[in-house]
Amino acid sequence: MALNLSEKDLEKIIMVGDKVLVKPKNPNQKTSSGLYLPPAALEKEHVQSGYVIKTGPGFPIPAMQEEDEPWKESADEVKYMPLQAKEGDLAVYLNKSGIEVEFKKEKYQIISHSSILMLVREEGLFQ
Repeated sequence: MALNLSEKDLEKIIMVGDKVLVKPKNPNQKTSSGLYLPPAALEKEHVQSGYVIKTGPGFPIPAMQEEDEPWKESADEVKYMPLQAKEGDLAVYLNKSGIEVEFKKEKYQIISHSSILMLVREEGLFQ
């Protein structure tokens, strides 16, 4: 799926629920020994890493209803359990679990939070 959005449009994106937008880390597709990998070889990898760009609000928690007091107003405001992933984290995730999208010729993955195997958080990584 290819979407042509500018950088300022990337700020307008709102992730839903437990979804995470990740920019894959392997832009040059080169091994540590200097060999370039074909796209077919990269698709067969089960685990991939990338930087978290955006996160959703988290897992929705059902609202508690008090049935014994009918005169009380019911609060339909949804509450969320926040995600562990934060913007700027390096995420190691299952490759086949995501959906690839493209913004201005940059490839991103939309994955569920449950597909993330490990997070690396470095303070001041993007500063």
